[in-house]
Amino acid sequence: MKTNRKHFLSALPLCITLTIGFAMISCSGDKGPVTQTTHAFDTLIVKKTVATGSILPRKEVNMKSQVSGIIEKLYVLAGQEVKQGDVIAKIKIIPNMLNLANAENRVNTAQINFDNVKIEYERNKSLFDQGVISKAEFQPYELRLKSSKEEMDAAQNQLQIIKEGVAKSSGSATNTLVKATISGMVLDVPVKEGGQVIESNTFNEGTTLCSVANMGDMMFEGKLDESEVGKIQIGMPIELTVGAIDKQKFPAALEYISPKGVTENGAIQFVIRAKLSAMSSGNTFLRAGYSANADIILARKDKTLAVPEKVLQFEGEKTYVLIDKGNNQSEKRYLKTGISDGINIEVLEGLTKTDKIKVPEAPIAGQ
Repeated sequence: MKTNRKHFLSALPLCITLTIGFAMISCSGDKGPVTQTTHAFDTLIVKKTVATGSILPRKEVNMKSQVSGIIEKLYVLAGQEVKQGDVIAKIKIIPNMLNLANAENRVNTAQINFDNVKIEYERNKSLFDQGVISKAEFQPYELRLKSSKEEMDAAQNQLQIIKEGVAKSSGSATNTLVKATISGMVLDVPVKEGGQVIESNTFNEGTTLCSVANMGDMMFEGKLDESEVGKIQIGMPIELTVGAIDKQKFPAALEYISPKGVTENGAIQFVIRAKLSAMSSGNTFLRAGYSANADIILARKDKTLAVPEKVLQFEGEKTYVLIDKGNNQSEKRYLKTGISDGINIEVLEGLTKTDKIKVPEAPIAGQ
């Protein structure tokens, strides 16, 4: 028993030495991480900026009443198509009692004056027919009769307008019928039958009965930050992405850039508008108020030579990549670059598709 223990203890240093030797041999055979490489390739690069906004009709008009009163009848619903001149609503006049009393008093006064002038006219006409007075003496009575008749008619018309909103002498013209001033679709009807409306005048914009818009002529309106507005120009192509419509883009063209910015949340924003082409929506119905993002295309290169931006390295103002030459050898190659979309960048000079470009290792967090 003691002999076996002695043999084990004598063999233990040899086993430890062999184990350490195998471990060193294994470590010396490790070649380390393999360097990744890539190649230049042909691709589409689009440089763009993004503005947020909404889809709106170019022409939207609020229909208002010219008289105050109660809505007796509404003839339209939201979503209905109307033509210019179609009746939208009928207003029932609720006359002001003071104005009504003044108008009735004016009618009575005009009637009394007319009756008195008519008596004088008939008396002097009889004298004129008998040859007692001359034509020159009779004419003032004739003129006074016509004037008093006009005054009485005007007073009666005013009374009728206050009561009913229309005068006999105006024929079919009336303020109680509100008519569409443009052709289009009714977007909203914020009132109901029986509701009260206020007339539109120089002191009050009046109650909106409905809003009508031409849905065949839509535009995008949004805002762009001051850091981007200097890069765009009127006429630039735009691709609109509507949040409510998936997997479809709508082409448009930039037509307006506001000359004055407004401050929002501490940043200066400029209003821009883009015109949607007549066929851009196809069979898709664009509703007023859809939120949308406008991709304003600043530059576009089709099938151009490019590399991923992550392979670029910088030396002052110069840009270069490392070309793998094999046997752990590399060559620094300076490039002339073009536009970038944030992922890939155009290469104008310095590379071919056969060059093997080293991909720099990502730095370890905290180092």
